[in-house]
Amino acid sequence: MNIGTITQNASGTYTGKISTLTIAIVIALRTVHSANPRAPKFEILALSAARQWVQVGALFELSSNSTGETFLNGKIEDPSLDKPLYISAFRQEDGSYNIVWSRPTRRRDAPTDTVAADDGLPPLPGAGEPA
Repeated sequence: MNIGTITQNASGTYTGKISTLTIAIVIALRTVHSANPRAPKFEILALSAARQWVQVGALFELSSNSTGETFLNGKIEDPSLDKPLYISAFRQEDGSYNIVWSRPTRRRDAPTDTVAADDGLPPLPGAGEPA
């Protein structure tokens, strides 16, 4: 579900809005400069009621296994939220990003891998076999 957009302004800053039934926030992305390959690509900043930028999350650059397309993935956390808001951002042809929310998959609903049959171990519980 598309819940917002991010665009790059003339000075190169990415800003946008996220709107749902319970929140409406103005956000900005600040590039993370790190030699660590596991570091996020951006910090997510939100404009507070006092009109100050507050860090509320981070976005990591990932690639789709099926298409190779790169996208951003992360979450917004704040004490005012009941739980984290997990988001992905997909780059559009015009350079903007669509911000997408999807309900996280619960661990028990996620597909499970089975151990290779030739190692003599039984299948993992929940992998389609009775426990």
